[in-house]
This record gives sequence, structure tokens and C-alpha cells, in this order.
Amino acid sequence: MFRGDLEVKSNKLIASDTFEIVLQGNVVQQISRPGQFVHIKIGEGSTHMLRRPFSIADYNIKANQLTIIYKLIGDGTEWLSHRRTGENLNVLGPLGNGFEVEGIKDEHILVIGGGVGVPPLYNLVKQLSTQNHVTAILGYQSKDAIFYEQKFSRFADTFIATNDGSYGYKGFVTDVIDQMGVKFDQYYACGPLGMLGAVQQRLIDVDGYLSIEERMGCGVGACFACVCPAINEKGYVKICQDGPVFHSKEVTL
Repeated sequence: MFRGDLEVKSNKLIASDTFEIVLQGNVVQQISRPGQFVHIKIGEGSTHMLRRPFSIADYNIKANQLTIIYKLIGDGTEWLSHRRTGENLNVLGPLGNGFEVEGIKDEHILVIGGGVGVPPLYNLVKQLSTQNHVTAILGYQSKDAIFYEQKFSRFADTFIATNDGSYGYKGFVTDVIDQMGVKFDQYYACGPLGMLGAVQQRLIDVDGYLSIEERMGCGVGACFACVCPAINEKGYVKICQDGPVFHSKEVTL
């Protein structure tokens, strides 16, 4: 596991209250699967005691760079949005268990993302698309919140849903699934718990994987701040350590 400083190569607004930051450093060499995350130290001094988890949207081993997409939701991400090229961020990671992609071939795969649950699916789609037919359904609040549509379209048949109908399909990602009427071999999803629960129920007979978003404390499974009900002998799983990716039959949402 890497713990140290990464250099900010770029940090820009890409949609309403949504930023893309590119970091460079040796943590990239240790990323093993799409869907993993990093813990970033926010602010100076003791203002923000806990690190913040951010999903890895993409990474480039040759360039030694990783990309993170984050939404402005408080003082911490506001501080992050003001980091400039050449500054350093203290990063711990990569953390968590990501999506399994090895050995998946010649399948029709559905990828479903909602809001800030979209980023960790981008590199997943890039990898899966090399040997599979991938369909992506991405949900956003409105047109001005949409990001990465063209990037996803390079690797997957991409459909957009907005809650207010200002772009693409009006409604939720599950509404798009219903309208498509297509059978899939597997699905992968990341987004708010409500969305994941609806997808889990809608695709109950399909083999699926869910990446669960949750506020975390330590990020390494020591503090029990991010547990989720599960079907195992303990009755729960730690999202940061056991996940954030789980088989759809493994957790209860």
C-alpha cells in the first residue's frame, strides 16, 4: 500500500459542482482492479481530522497518473477544488476490493451508474469492452450534471437518464432498463443506496456486482464506521475492507 504525496497535474470543473482531478505518483503501480479507491488528506492542520475516500475513475500506468472525479458537497471538497497544478496531496491507497474483470469474455454486460457512482465504472467499462459487449446506463439529476458521456460512448452503448427529463430518458436508471427489454449476462452498478437497492431487485435473476458508496472513517476496516447488512456468519460486511464491491447476493440493501 502506498502512503505519500501525489502531484496535482490538473483540477478542473467538468459539470455542475463536479470536478476532475488528475494526480501523478507511484500509487498507480499498485492498482489491481477497477473500483478501488484512495483516501486523501484534506486541508492543513487539524481542521479535517479524517481522510476522505475517493473512487478511482481511471488510471494510466505508463503516465503514472490516476483520475478522480468528485462533487462539491462540503468544506473538504471545496478545499480540494482549489488545489492547483504542481501542488501535492497526501494519499493512502489503493484501498478496497474492486470489480472482478479477469476471465470475462463474450458476454453482454450492463453497467449502471448514478451521479458520483459513475466515475469508478469508467475504467471498468474500458477493460470489459475489450472482450465483451457493454451497455452503460448513467443517471444524473439534470443535463448540467452530466459528465463523461462521450468517454463512455467510446467503449459502450451508452444511455443517459435524468431525473427532470432535461436530457436523455426522463426518470431513473431502472426505468431505462425496463424500456430496453434486453437480457444481460451480468451487471455492475455503483451509486446511491436507493438506486442500488432498486437495481438489485429489478435484476434479481441476473448475476451482478454492487459498489457501495459510504462515508468512511479509517478506510482500512478498523473503525466499523461503514458497515452494511450482509448474508454471512457475521451479519455484516465492512465496505472499506470487504468491499466496496460486493456480489449482489452477498449484501442486503
